[in-house]
Amino acid sequence: MASPDRLDARALAYVGIALLTWSSAYASIAYALSAFTPGEVALARLTIASLCFALLLAIKRVPLPPRRDWPQLALLGVIGLTVYHLCLNYAETRIASGTASILISLVPAATAAWSAIWLRERLPARTLVGLGVALLGVVLVVLASGKTVRFEPMAALVLLSVAASAIYFVGLKPLFARHGTLGVTAFGFFAGTLGTLPFGLQLPHAVAVAPWPAIAALLWLGIAPTFIGYIAWNVAIHRSSASQVSSFIYFSPPIAVLIGWVWLGERPGPLTLVGGVVTVAGVVLANARRRAPAPAPAAVPCES
Repeated sequence: MASPDRLDARALAYVGIALLTWSSAYASIAYALSAFTPGEVALARLTIASLCFALLLAIKRVPLPPRRDWPQLALLGVIGLTVYHLCLNYAETRIASGTASILISLVPAATAAWSAIWLRERLPARTLVGLGVALLGVVLVVLASGKTVRFEPMAALVLLSVAASAIYFVGLKPLFARHGTLGVTAFGFFAGTLGTLPFGLQLPHAVAVAPWPAIAALLWLGIAPTFIGYIAWNVAIHRSSASQVSSFIYFSPPIAVLIGWVWLGERPGPLTLVGGVVTVAGVVLANARRRAPAPAPAAVPCES
């Protein structure tokens, strides 16, 4: 499936919006889990986002995709939203934060591999090397930040989240081409929300007794990282290739470090800065467009 060779300015802007909102999600999840179960956090987050999508569809009068695509969209929504968020939330209650950061950074590589298989996107050697270099940079950033890294059986839930995310983003791209981004994304969220319902049946009671800061964390999760973040990310995928866009996920740990530096005064050490530079270099390499061969000189007709 042909895709643009590189991201345009608008796609990069959407990627930036998604990354900035997603970088705040991990701290918000950790805060919300102090008052809610992992299933309740997933249900609340997706419900809030689904309500935002329903309102936006009504205002913009965007129709849902045709019914023939509903089974595929529902399956993708359950895989990419229900499974992803439940596994990630449960994992965050059991494994070290550094472990989760490193494992979730495998999403670009998984997305690139699934894109090559499902969408037949060609992956040049430069892209593969760039993804590997960027992953090395992420590992350096995580290790230098002092986060605990300890691999254990529950880490498999994060790997399941990685696989679910890759399947979701790659599977949606052909549907975006046929029906547009907004309606497809919204339907996936409606299905994903229903999928989390059995895991958060006590949510109304939990909200009634939860402190306001925890409820505010849920509202932030549903509106910023989920509703706004997923719209921005899916628009970027629609405008470019899934493997290219996903490579920018490697920027999440360096962005988190930068936010901590500016907001909390947590000055990064030399190894953190080196890791950030390596990550940027890897993403740039992965998205570098191969130089087109020079056109052959026109043949000069021989005079006879």
